Amino acid sequence: MNLSLTLKVWRQQGPDDEGCFETYQANDITEHMSFLEMLDVVNEQLLAENKEPIAFDHDCREGICGMCGVVINGKPHGPNGGTTTCQLHMRHFKSGDTITVEPWRARAFPVIKDLVVNRGAFDKIIQAGGFITAPTGGAQDANLTLVSKATADTAMDAAACIGCGACVAACPNGAGQLFTAAKVSHLNLLPQGQPERWARVTSMVDTMETYFGSCTNYGECEAVCPAGISINFIAQMNRDYLRAKFKDKRGQIRQVDVADEG
Repeated sequence: MNLSLTLKVWRQQGPDDEGCFETYQANDITEHMSFLEMLDVVNEQLLAENKEPIAFDHDCREGICGMCGVVINGKPHGPNGGTTTCQLHMRHFKSGDTITVEPWRARAFPVIKDLVVNRGAFDKIIQAGGFITAPTGGAQDANLTLVSKATADTAMDAAACIGCGACVAACPNGAGQLFTAAKVSHLNLLPQGQPERWARVTSMVDTMETYFGSCTNYGECEAVCPAGISINFIAQMNRDYLRAKFKDKRGQIRQVDVADEG
């Protein structure tokens, strides 16, 4: 079944341009196409008319890289929960629908062009501590470092974050807590992350605060996250941050076993 759609797409030549919505017709769109494939078809039509194509981010088109990401009819990544824009298929729309497509709307994500935004603020947070520098020696047998299944599962849940920025785009405050909490937690939960645990959470949270708004527990971030990251990680991050500040003040920062955290 082929669809005929009306697209209202945000067009903006650069960060200093005011930008506006422009209307396009998308015809002969099959229901098996992904949303990005549909945009490819529209761009081919624009090129055939000697018009400038719509700029949008993409890479893997498999829902794992976090590059894709637009607001579709007011919702980041579109109407389906747990789905990235590149994995959203046109069968979820009806022929004759009008679809509004715009970029992430957040102060920390300035528009570069059209639907492309600068998510460099996320990179700054990772550079502040989203890694392990402590020497841990050569690779050991997996069973030599004991990690409970519950802890391992929780760390993997946090590590599922693809850094797309949907959480920021959906938050009324433009907060980056869910992304930062996921990146802090997936290291801080594991033994390898313990030596730098307190320095990591302090540095990453302080960096986050320079770019993003404050979290007031709206929960919109969790609702639109394609990886299903829980806001429970924000609570864990806040707890670690307060403990790190307390330890810094008293000069009592020490290595803490995962077992100490229950």
